[in-house]
Amino acid sequence: MTDARLRRGRGSLAVSFFVQGVTFALLVTRIPGIQDRYGISDGLLPVFLAAVPVLAGVSSVLAEKLVVRVGAAAVLRWAQPVVLLALLGVGAGTQLWMAAVALGVFGLSVGALDASMNMLGVSLQRAYGRSIMLGFHASYSLGGIAGASLAWVGAHWHLSLFVSYLPVVAVLLPVTLVGSRWYVNGGPEAAGTEERAGSQGVVFRLLLPLCLVMTFAYIGDSTVSNWSAKYLQDVLHSSEELATVPYNAYMVTTLLGRSVGDFGVRRFGAVLVVRCGAVLAALGFAVVAVAQGPWVGMAGFTVLGLGLSVIVPQTFAAAGRLFPGASDAAVARLNVFNYVGFLVGSPLVGALGDAWSYRGAMLVPMLLVLVTVVYATSFGARKARYGGGHERPRTVDVG
Repeated sequence: MTDARLRRGRGSLAVSFFVQGVTFALLVTRIPGIQDRYGISDGLLPVFLAAVPVLAGVSSVLAEKLVVRVGAAAVLRWAQPVVLLALLGVGAGTQLWMAAVALGVFGLSVGALDASMNMLGVSLQRAYGRSIMLGFHASYSLGGIAGASLAWVGAHWHLSLFVSYLPVVAVLLPVTLVGSRWYVNGGPEAAGTEERAGSQGVVFRLLLPLCLVMTFAYIGDSTVSNWSAKYLQDVLHSSEELATVPYNAYMVTTLLGRSVGDFGVRRFGAVLVVRCGAVLAALGFAVVAVAQGPWVGMAGFTVLGLGLSVIVPQTFAAAGRLFPGASDAAVARLNVFNYVGFLVGSPLVGALGDAWSYRGAMLVPMLLVLVTVVYATSFGARKARYGGGHERPRTVDVG
């Protein structure tokens, strides 16, 4: 495989991650608008929101089987346009059943999208012989910031969901279709044969530590996305405007952490980077839990973003290294626990906050993310680690 082809594959996949960040942010940040448009009650809203990750988890499992037949590039090539059109469908509908169908299609397609994107990322990292996975997730974070900003514009100018979504989809849909021409499976030429031969070789007992790390990381992430504004306003008595700042700060530090994270992995190895990230995330939760004012609370959420930013990308990369002959299957199964953490995190913190206190509730994700320190050896058990002193010999730098 030529260096130029790898560079094009890397660039096109980074665009795909960016587009997905924009798309997902446009959906989740306009949930109040979706609720108002379709008249979804407060009691019914959690059902709609829970259905999306449940369907995404099912789709991720199905993607494992589909990739064996057609390849991860083909799955991503068609899943991403469906996700964009489903987003547009959410904005175009007028009746409750239309919202249910659009969100259902979104959930089913986004699971396949997430799984296939990370499969390609892991295979490209294997071809490069050095850590590049964090860069892809940095593109996702950048897309999330862009999508949240576009959503703010739509809400500020009181634009309908369809009017907000249509120009974004009109621009991003052709971009993804054109960019998909250069998707590359970065494995060896016989990768397809190896994947099929090794698809039954994913031992769940060995994958389980990474599944737990993924779950705990997304419990922490969903805690910030769902409860940071409420925590600042209700517990730390900030203004409504100030309460919107922590999530933005969290996203910015997530982007920063992922932008420089690959350099850290190359220099120090994945184990040390993940352990430092887990400790930073736990420190952030501790600061939030003991904060006496909103500015200290915001500082805690900011540190949180820096810590959590490195964990998820490196978890996918570790699964690929742990099962080199069945990396697609490992990534697909691991991706399910992304949605498990998302489903568990917000209700868990809410229930603990109501029954105990929201300060105490912040200690639970703190303790869970610290478990990553114990399981960090799973990120470097193989010789083919990516970091200083661990890169494969005679690896060509392709950009």
